[in-house]
Amino acid sequence: MTPLRRERPPIRVERGERLLADAVAEEAHLGGTRDAFYILRSRGGGALGLEETVRIPWEDVQAADWDQDASTLRVREVGSWGEVRPDHLFTIDAPGLLLELVRERVTASVILQRHVPLSGRRGVRVIARRAPAGDRPVQWIYEYDEGVDPDDPAVQAAAAEALEAARADVGLD
Repeated sequence: MTPLRRERPPIRVERGERLLADAVAEEAHLGGTRDAFYILRSRGGGALGLEETVRIPWEDVQAADWDQDASTLRVREVGSWGEVRPDHLFTIDAPGLLLELVRERVTASVILQRHVPLSGRRGVRVIARRAPAGDRPVQWIYEYDEGVDPDDPAVQAAAAEALEAARADVGLD
């Protein structure tokens, strides 16, 4: 009798990476390595088997939310203020270890997150992120609360001051 072997997932990851967890969603095959989240989608819908692999480094994942009632995973990418941010929604019946990996890797990419109030509770959030492996420079990101105008000179000055203080506190640049 031949021992049962798990079929190798079809996701091809970058050289030096190893797939740590994967799950099949209705929309795509998903996977994660130490360095990135992978999405393998079929293109064209035909029998040709055309596939597209999307690689999203963990430091570029703004948020990942699991809705247990709907069995959906929403992955939102970091973006630029005023631009549409890539947003991926997947329906997964059996997520396995993928959810744990996503939570751990996204959390590991955040070095600092500080909210600076500007008007009441509204303000700007200064966020420092980098690859969980720590082999790339820190990325500094601003997130503005609803109703805060990033083009306002007072907002820009407060954000720049908050960034300078955060950089001094972190001491990694």
